[in-house]
Amino acid sequence: MALFSRRKSERGNDDALAGGSAGSPEEGEEAFDDESSEAAARPADGPWDSGEVAEDDDDTRIDLGSLRVPAIDGMQLRMESPGPGGGIQAVSLALGGSTLELRAFAAPRTSGIWDELRADILDELGRAQARTEEVDGENGVEIIAEVPVRNAEGATGTVPVRFLGVDGPRWFLRGVLQGPAAVDDAAARELRDVFRGVVVVRDGAARPPREILPLHVPGAAAAPQVEDLPGLDPLAPGPTIAEVR
Repeated sequence: MALFSRRKSERGNDDALAGGSAGSPEEGEEAFDDESSEAAARPADGPWDSGEVAEDDDDTRIDLGSLRVPAIDGMQLRMESPGPGGGIQAVSLALGGSTLELRAFAAPRTSGIWDELRADILDELGRAQARTEEVDGENGVEIIAEVPVRNAEGATGTVPVRFLGVDGPRWFLRGVLQGPAAVDDAAARELRDVFRGVVVVRDGAARPPREILPLHVPGAAAAPQVEDLPGLDPLAPGPTIAEVR
């Protein structure tokens, strides 16, 4: 479910759709050029901006480019790409029978984008005939959905999915929980801890809001694929990498 994307430079504005192509940095570039503007409010326990984390603390995270992800024993990690030449747009983490998909997006300097993105998600879920509910979660407002799915044999059912969103300084981090973690607080604990421990690295490139921030594969050996869980498939599976030990 490609729902958003893009970002900004030292003197830029941000503006585009997830998974979309880079937009022109000139149009509206000065609109959010106020260096005194405060970043969007975030939970006090993370996720974090790269400027808030000491270098020695960051040694415990896996460097994926715009995201630095906590390394957890037994966690499997897979980079997601829409296809050849599409670049890496997301990372999926599998732990304890559930998955957490992470994407980072560009956002304006002075305001967050989670409110408008929730509306987009709800619209798309509605078109998929999913049952949805907005709830107050650990990271603010979250979306819980029961999404209709069909298996290889043609049988139909639903799968629970939970969307998390956090606005940061000129970035937005989206998480999508699938499996037991989408509806069970105990099952979600470790993956929520991972989500809070993520560091977002906003580069200096001029990017419009909703542009996906670039990811790269860490220098690691190949590992087993994340387990196949039924549900939304935001992007075609990318190369599998590194089981965290």
